[in-house]
Amino acid sequence: MTQIVVPVLGESVTEATVAQWLKKEGETVKRDEPIVELETDKVTLEVNAPSDGVISKIIVGEGQNVGVGAILGELSAANDTAKPAPKQEAPKAAAPAPAPAPAPKQEAPKQQPANEDVKLSPAVRKMLADNNLDASQIQPSGRDGRISKEDVEKFVAAKGSAPNPMTSPATQAPKKTAPRETGAREERVRMTKLRQVIARRLKEAQNTAAMLTTFNEADMGPVMALRNEYKDVFEKKHGVKLGFMSFFVRAAIQALKEFPSVNAEIDGEDIIYKNYYDIGVAVSTPQGLVVPVLRNADELSMAEIEKAIMDLGVRARDGKLKMEEMTGGTFTITNGGVFGSLLSTPILNTPQSGILGMHKIQQRPMVTKDGKIEARPMMYLAHSYDHRIIDGREAVSFLVRVKDAIEDPQRLLLDV
Repeated sequence: MTQIVVPVLGESVTEATVAQWLKKEGETVKRDEPIVELETDKVTLEVNAPSDGVISKIIVGEGQNVGVGAILGELSAANDTAKPAPKQEAPKAAAPAPAPAPAPKQEAPKQQPANEDVKLSPAVRKMLADNNLDASQIQPSGRDGRISKEDVEKFVAAKGSAPNPMTSPATQAPKKTAPRETGAREERVRMTKLRQVIARRLKEAQNTAAMLTTFNEADMGPVMALRNEYKDVFEKKHGVKLGFMSFFVRAAIQALKEFPSVNAEIDGEDIIYKNYYDIGVAVSTPQGLVVPVLRNADELSMAEIEKAIMDLGVRARDGKLKMEEMTGGTFTITNGGVFGSLLSTPILNTPQSGILGMHKIQQRPMVTKDGKIEARPMMYLAHSYDHRIIDGREAVSFLVRVKDAIEDPQRLLLDV
């Protein structure tokens, strides 16, 4: 009998969720054949069969959390007789789910005092909730044994913290509440690990960074003309299409060199300036948004940038990215234009201090240098930045440098 165990998941990752079993009990598998998918807060990875054999027992069902080294199932030799008993263990995956749901509802009455006949006024009830207190702990002094506001204030003061009836619940420690009942036309689906970490990191960015966004627009005509002129030769020579992203990666790196604070990060009371350029490229996948990183992008040619972006994008959508490929970026570029976004405010990918947003190319009437009105292919650009480390002048100037490079792509070749 061979055990199927959770492998080492990567640095700082200790837990995963069983996303799906690719094989069922009783199925024959070959050595190194994928048999189960695990989902972490960063990537989805496959666990392969440690040897040839038959899946004799699935111990951890889909949707359950497991730690590194946990036993997922058992693999028996191919000539062993499959046991019917293990099939009865499959429902173990569903057993823990309903247990916690009703429990919180039974605990709700704890907010009431020992005497169930005593009623609480709305003001007292709010003070109890804001201070996370149990009414049964407080000695009432009001008429008919009621708890007054003064009783709550005295109780909290005795514990060393003065109550504040106006305190917002948002400032208090979050309280776990029972999930609400779903309606007839609703469906409850547990958030994936990836979606949970996305939600946590985005909220963290809002809470920790002094985030602002500055906007500009770029005439994409020169880049489009250059691309149309050389795209066939470029693809024939390098085996990859010439896209717009490589131009923006090059333009961003050029601007980052001029404004190093945009490529830096805050660490406590220090600023860490990075003299390398690992550019994250946001990719939308069925599981959620991921940001694989182009390492040392300043040392890559246009063709190498395009090949790397294509490879990372394909593997991101297939869930094949490694965790080290999505950590350590210094700056991020996101392209909402592929979905038709005309303008947006991208959110920071902490601990990074800046992110560049590309958008849809759209023909708009523009006044040319000689005063004529002409329809031009324009793109709105957005630069979100952490105002704690980047001043407005630097943020605006950075975006202007990107705009200038895109509108005059020869700058990218001459590095001016």
